[in-house]
Amino acid sequence: MLISWNMLNDIISIPASLEEVAERLTLTGCEVESIEYPCRQLKDVRIALIEKLEKHPEKDLLFVAAVNDGIGTAVVVTAAPNLSAGDRVPYGRPGAVLADGSVLGTRSFGSVESQGMLLSAEELGVPEAADEFGILRLSPDAPVGEDAKKWLGLDDAVLDLSITPNRGDLLSLLGVAREVYALFPGTEWKNDPAQTPAPAEPKEWPSEFRGITLEDDGCRKYCLGLATGLVPGVSPLRVRIALSFLGMRPISNMVDATNLAMLTLGQPTHAFDAGRLAAPEITVRSAVQGETIRTLDGKSHSLQDTDLLITSGGNPIGIAGVMGGENSEILPETRSVYIESASFDAIRVSRTSRRLGINSEAAFRYARTVDSALAEIALNYIANLLKEWGSAQSAYVIRSASSERKDQVTVSITGKMLQKILLTGDLDEASQILQRLGLKEIAAEEGKRTFNVPSWRPDITIEEDLLEEVGRIRGYNETMEPRLPQVLYGRGDIGSVTRLKGDIRRTLLSRGYVELVNYSFLSPSFVKLLRLPENDRRARPLELANPLSGEQSVMRTILLPGLLRSAEQTSLAGWKSPVMVFELGRVFLPLEEGGHEEIERIAGLVYGGRDPRLPYGPQEADDLFSLKGDILALAGSRHVSLQFVQGEEPFGHGGQTAGIEKDGRKVGYLLRLKPSIERDLDCAPLYAFELDLEPFEKDVLPSFRESSQFPPVYRDISLFVPSESPMEDVVRHMREEAGELLRNVRLFDIYVGKGVPEGHRSLAFSLAYQRDDKTLTDSEVDGVHACVRKKLEALGYILR
Repeated sequence: MLISWNMLNDIISIPASLEEVAERLTLTGCEVESIEYPCRQLKDVRIALIEKLEKHPEKDLLFVAAVNDGIGTAVVVTAAPNLSAGDRVPYGRPGAVLADGSVLGTRSFGSVESQGMLLSAEELGVPEAADEFGILRLSPDAPVGEDAKKWLGLDDAVLDLSITPNRGDLLSLLGVAREVYALFPGTEWKNDPAQTPAPAEPKEWPSEFRGITLEDDGCRKYCLGLATGLVPGVSPLRVRIALSFLGMRPISNMVDATNLAMLTLGQPTHAFDAGRLAAPEITVRSAVQGETIRTLDGKSHSLQDTDLLITSGGNPIGIAGVMGGENSEILPETRSVYIESASFDAIRVSRTSRRLGINSEAAFRYARTVDSALAEIALNYIANLLKEWGSAQSAYVIRSASSERKDQVTVSITGKMLQKILLTGDLDEASQILQRLGLKEIAAEEGKRTFNVPSWRPDITIEEDLLEEVGRIRGYNETMEPRLPQVLYGRGDIGSVTRLKGDIRRTLLSRGYVELVNYSFLSPSFVKLLRLPENDRRARPLELANPLSGEQSVMRTILLPGLLRSAEQTSLAGWKSPVMVFELGRVFLPLEEGGHEEIERIAGLVYGGRDPRLPYGPQEADDLFSLKGDILALAGSRHVSLQFVQGEEPFGHGGQTAGIEKDGRKVGYLLRLKPSIERDLDCAPLYAFELDLEPFEKDVLPSFRESSQFPPVYRDISLFVPSESPMEDVVRHMREEAGELLRNVRLFDIYVGKGVPEGHRSLAFSLAYQRDDKTLTDSEVDGVHACVRKKLEALGYILR
């Protein structure tokens, strides 16, 4: 939000410097992000009168002017074709400095020596304020000899304010003036734009008008003004300069008047060419699904039934609160104008603006709530401007329609709460502060004051809001007396989920991983990249209604694409070393019955890098088993038991993909990416894992027991197992049969090759039997071991 310091001082007299005002605004919640001086370098430019203008004696395209700048007469050579004797123009003598820092001097053009320059709008630093090509011509009342920088308002400073969404009243000069008035008690009102008078004797409209119809409760109030006899032209030069400083492009007197009203009051308005409307009436209604409108920016938009339309004769002429239609645009031949000033529903305007991608100044303000009391004031303000500029006849009755209920909001503040929160019980001081903010005291009791809240402050509804206003205006950093905090009973706790994520981070960081934080939004192209089939719900991501870009238009259903993108970009940037990254985040999965579920996940990715030179040979490179070790370390840090089973994923390498289970339920995967995906990304090898966070959430305490004093007895078993059977199943069968005597099972050999039946592999295990109360005898161990062998054979395993 840009604010002109000069325009602010036209409204109120401020007993403080610009820097002091900026500091107080920032400290009280209206942050001043920057202060710019658009024409800071401009210096020693005066208003001059062209006394004589002749053709250059030798150069056909040049003119020689004799100008008087109040100091004396000088001769200046110019190529501008738009000048005449008697014109008043900005003039810089030798030594003057232009807006871009250029210093003027004396220059010879043939036999004529030019002393300085006659200046254009661009040389003054305001190119958009020009209304014709050539030198900037000033009005006939421009005082000769005056400092042009000051007279034109080029000495202005522009404050860039960051306004919070709940303070829509601050999106105007009037709102900021009210805030400064409260912050500096010596401030006085000079010209309150909210007190703009209506025409003394407003006239009836000279042409037929059937009225205003509100068919949708999204419009609470709609006012319409009339301007006739519009004289096409530009607004005054100072107005054009001020608008350009505030980021608005001067267009015409009619449009500039509506823009100036919006910047001053905060009330967006819009002008319709009355002669181009389908009928002499205005109707506000919801759009029909699929209805289209072509807006002022030349773009066609397809509407939804939640959008609010301004129509005439059934035809759309504007999207309410967002942008007007091209079919009612003000043209050079326009003579009669309807001027709209209304109050629209903030949520409706915000949704329409974001969905259509139209970020207009009007929509920005409506989305943060506009005071409905400003609607008629803005029309009176515009009417006065048009009359002052001699641009149109506008002293007409304002037509209006309203469905709003004017319920007065009252809020009370107590001395008890003042003392508790702000450490002061001074209700008189609090009342003075609140009344300077525009609140009206309506009742005063012992220890309590009650106030009417003005219509421009919808953010004030409860006592805590009043306390906040008093506190920020008094100043938290100066008026709060220091004190030690009271005794805190108990201790704070970060919570189990935050503690869990901290444990996971520490474990993975200690194993060489780097944490990434990616957007929750993805490009739909990740479905194709990961080869996800249509029946996989991960291939049906939720679409965003108002995406930031096409690359961030859907919600992620899997964490892997963000990690892959990071690895790809790292590789493209020239990184050659291995990459180990992980991310903790949420995925958004659609449900068959409608809606979606959100699941917290942990994902990791390891990329081998592009440098094959390893100091200790290829064993240093990470592989699938390295990641398995990382996952087991992660599980071990939380005392969780996970099982790895042969699995399949659309993006997983055949034979190098494992499912991860917890108590028989799949909770994730471990795999190497398909070679085709590695080729697409030009990164290989790529290993990844992804796990639900839920199995780790329960705190499991480790259990301890006294170690046995008696030695274990070892026996070996070697057997042929079907290739698709997990080793964990064999171990589980052994433990089920042996019971508590079997303390440990260790796999010490795997063999596939000659002598092994087709479709099988040879596994060799070492079994440790042990008791806590005595040493086992061979006969006891042999009996149990025989039962184990018999059980395995019965299950179809081939013993060797």
